[in-house]
Amino acid sequence: MLYYVSGPVTVLEPGLAVIDCGGVGYGCRITAYTAGQLKLNQSAKLYVTESIREDAFDLYGFSSREEQRCYELLTSVNGVGPKAAMAILSAGGPQNFTLAVMTGDEKMLTAAQGIGKKIAQRIILELKDKIGGGGMELDFSAGNTAVAPVQQGSSAALAHAALQELGYSPAEISAALKGVDPNATTEEMVRHALRAMVMKG
Repeated sequence: MLYYVSGPVTVLEPGLAVIDCGGVGYGCRITAYTAGQLKLNQSAKLYVTESIREDAFDLYGFSSREEQRCYELLTSVNGVGPKAAMAILSAGGPQNFTLAVMTGDEKMLTAAQGIGKKIAQRIILELKDKIGGGGMELDFSAGNTAVAPVQQGSSAALAHAALQELGYSPAEISAALKGVDPNATTEEMVRHALRAMVMKG
């Protein structure tokens, strides 16, 4: 199983990046979001999800584990294949996709090519609990970093749950949310945290 590929970007086209790994070029299907993070002939690292079928073996490359996690969530929805998932992430990126699901914003999802209202509604219905975490049991005791208790069902709790679902640790989330307005909405808190994590690198 491939986890990631790393090396110079030798080909960069709409929907495709080729990464040279020790003389072997790995062609990865990419979103417009990931394409914006890459530069031709510069080194890059893409997290890879494999798609193996009888007639094809495709690699889907993502510039962040956050985007990869969003892709995997999308393809877990009945009726959403790799092409549709990549279209949705190309249209808004992982941050906007997360916010669209949490806020029930069908318009953002249907802005993607080939995504109709019924599919958008199904995505929101099936993923809202997974991303929003309204009914999730939250455990912030992992690690040695002291994390302030979060009231279940509050904006902070939902923001923590959403970020955990995207693969961030409680310690990373606590650091990213440091200084956020406690009266902010869940969407504002998630946006603040994602911005902080991106800036951190």
